[in-house]
Amino acid sequence: MFDWESLRVFIAIAQAGSLSGAARVLKVDHATVSRRLGALEAELQVRLVDRLPRACQLTPLGHQVLKVALEMEANAFTVARIVQAGQSPAAGRVTVSAPPVLASHFLAGQMQRFRQAYPHVQLSVSSQAHSVSLGRREADIALRLYRPTEPDSVTRKLGAMPFALYASRHYEHLYQPEQWAFIAYETHLADMPHQQWLLSVAQGRAIACEVSDIATQHAVVRTGAGVAGLPTFIGDGDPSLQRLPWGGEGFVRDIWLVVHADLRHSPLLRAVMDFMVEVMREPFASPAGKGTLLL
Repeated sequence: MFDWESLRVFIAIAQAGSLSGAARVLKVDHATVSRRLGALEAELQVRLVDRLPRACQLTPLGHQVLKVALEMEANAFTVARIVQAGQSPAAGRVTVSAPPVLASHFLAGQMQRFRQAYPHVQLSVSSQAHSVSLGRREADIALRLYRPTEPDSVTRKLGAMPFALYASRHYEHLYQPEQWAFIAYETHLADMPHQQWLLSVAQGRAIACEVSDIATQHAVVRTGAGVAGLPTFIGDGDPSLQRLPWGGEGFVRDIWLVVHADLRHSPLLRAVMDFMVEVMREPFASPAGKGTLLL
């Protein structure tokens, strides 16, 4: 019987399209990936992958094997979730995936409070701009800034994150709106709702600089370089900044919690989810009647 670990490497190669890409996903070296693939092909006595100069291409038989391998992987993850769902809340490790703005600026500040409430639970917060797969156990719980739609998941709206305009109290054009220059995202992030809102506010006024994330926007606006659109829980909490008057349409991102349906009743995960609901209740409270509960 072939080694399951070698089959897992084969799946990663098929999905990444190259040995090096699979190595990055699996966090191993290129030689390990190549060796595992060679071992699997030797055990099965077939060629599954054509190794091209810069990529890998599945053979016709490789495509057939991949289909079955993905089903095996999904079943393996289901077994792991069933086992995890029966864990005691007394101890364990829970991974929470969150957007960088929440991971760095909010959840990081709640870690000591969590440790005091659950000293035997190891909370691992993963700051990621992209969405992870709960089905593949890339995280146990995820926070999203959009309503999750993946199958086999249950969700709860935790609240809303409003934005406002801010500038340093020493910004030279603080009281001259016509002279405001804006701190925006890089052009490849033009489709982000935050960027679209900010550009609609700018209405053709100058862009002072472009950066890649909210943390950098916050750092830049503190220097007096221009005006930034920040979440109010960040901007209002910084005494060096001043909220600027804006009579136009506001911008809000909803915050959603999502967990795989197999784990919704896990005592260990319930403890973490209940904590998330509690700490987000005040700073991100939704308007009355809009906090839809599905979880």
